[in-house]
Amino acid sequence: MRVDEIRNGIVIDHIECGKAMTIYEMLSLGSLDCPVAILKNVPSQKSGKKDIIKIDGDFSLNYDVLGFVSPDITVDIIRDGRVAEKKHMDLPETLTDILVCKNPRCITSTEQDIHHIFKLTDREKRVYRCAYCDTKA
Repeated sequence: MRVDEIRNGIVIDHIECGKAMTIYEMLSLGSLDCPVAILKNVPSQKSGKKDIIKIDGDFSLNYDVLGFVSPDITVDIIRDGRVAEKKHMDLPETLTDILVCKNPRCITSTEQDIHHIFKLTDREKRVYRCAYCDTKA
């Protein structure tokens, strides 16, 4: 399989195997007007298999989404065909407007224009809880 190099864009690498489509949907990559390549089940020495997303264009990423979906992700910013910047993700301490509280009595369910905020409560188990009602995400 051949996927051409990127001149200016973003490579999201080391995505946990099977999570590329989740990232694609959460970041609304389908609405971009530039080439987007998703590589699934790519061999990896570090983790056995991984997914990769290549975006051939300038795009503002929500790094909290990336860290939440797969905290071992690396993001390579490509300029003029070279890696200009490399970022490593981690679980974010707070998620804002990424998840929606499932509790029907939560203020975010009954009031409009309130941000959905979740706090990381257990890093090891990757557990987030609503900042308003403490419901587990």
